[in-house]
Amino acid sequence: MNDQDNRRRVVIIGGGFAGLFAARALRRAPVDVTLLDRAEHHLFQPLLYQCATGILSEGKIAASLRALLRKHRTYFGHDEFAIYAPGMKTIEDALVIRRRVFGAFEIAESATDPAERQRWLTFALVGAGPTGVELAGQIRELATKTLREEYRHIKPEDARVLLFDGGAAPLAPFGPKLSAKASATLDKLGVEQHMHSIATQIDGTGLSVRAQDGTETHYDAATVLWTAGVAAPAVATAIAQATGAKQDRAGRIEVGPDLSIPGHPEIMVTGDVMNLNKLPGVAEVAMQTGLYAGRRIRHELRGEVYKKPFRYYDLGSAAYLSRGRAVVSVGKLQFAGFPGWVVWLFIHIGFLTGYRNRFGAVLSWWFAFTRDLRRERTYTTKQVGIVGNVYEEPPTSASAAAGGEQAT
Repeated sequence: MNDQDNRRRVVIIGGGFAGLFAARALRRAPVDVTLLDRAEHHLFQPLLYQCATGILSEGKIAASLRALLRKHRTYFGHDEFAIYAPGMKTIEDALVIRRRVFGAFEIAESATDPAERQRWLTFALVGAGPTGVELAGQIRELATKTLREEYRHIKPEDARVLLFDGGAAPLAPFGPKLSAKASATLDKLGVEQHMHSIATQIDGTGLSVRAQDGTETHYDAATVLWTAGVAAPAVATAIAQATGAKQDRAGRIEVGPDLSIPGHPEIMVTGDVMNLNKLPGVAEVAMQTGLYAGRRIRHELRGEVYKKPFRYYDLGSAAYLSRGRAVVSVGKLQFAGFPGWVVWLFIHIGFLTGYRNRFGAVLSWWFAFTRDLRRERTYTTKQVGIVGNVYEEPPTSASAAAGGEQAT
């Protein structure tokens, strides 16, 4: 896009890792940058599960985009399962999960029917990647440590955590050695693992799962959480339709080696909306693609042809299982147990955005890891507001009343 003064403009859609790193790469480039995002903050998604389980506040894993880029001359401007099984993508998701997890223990405490009480103490997670494994471990740790002495009628440690995945083992991309250690750790924590299992139906009573032999089993669970990844946002489909780009099953846009849409070199796709060489939708991929996009634009602004294709450098993977237990894979180096936990700790401190967030996270971790204290446990069971977005036009009085009746 060009302004009237012929100064070139770059529009970045999304303030995640890819968008943030692309904007930073263009800091001193002779170009006007516009960053668009539905939220005003950059979110450190790898720690959302700790927000959901009461260790960290949302403020410690989010930072204002305006504040982060204040020194830049930049300005801002299975869906049917979602209602029963929230995903783990946004702060809103984390707060919903926090409400469901902590609320389940409260309702179980007041339940008089043993079967109903057990249903509320059953948590099912679909997806045994890092998010699913980390959240499963945290719920069990929450039940066996933090909440153990807080109730009179229930034993929180009796809570069942069921982990389902269509693959053969949890954390399979980490390699067979670390995957096996993660599986053994989950067993010790009391997580019930159901591999080669695919969720076929999720509703208010629980979920139905199809095993490898084709048999289907229904599990009663009041809390079902979707940790198997999410589809690309609607904007990806809109862009694909306008440009003729291909999309994969998850809605991600297929791009060329330079991250551009074939036939549209002016549009680059980065992060977890991009489909290239089966790269995973993780933070490190987003960071590197964002940097690459920014560098390519800077070369083109100088009139240079940037022929270097994008190359991903795998800097490793890490997953936190419970206090003092984590698995980390960095090149040929692999860590598990307490050494893995220490490496995990330093990695996440380094990647958190802002010194305030880093200090706050370390302080919260200190209390959580040494005294089993989770200070961020506040939640509400009441519906907040009557519209999905506070910037939308409010509904009429009649529709608001109808919506209130439905919510009740």
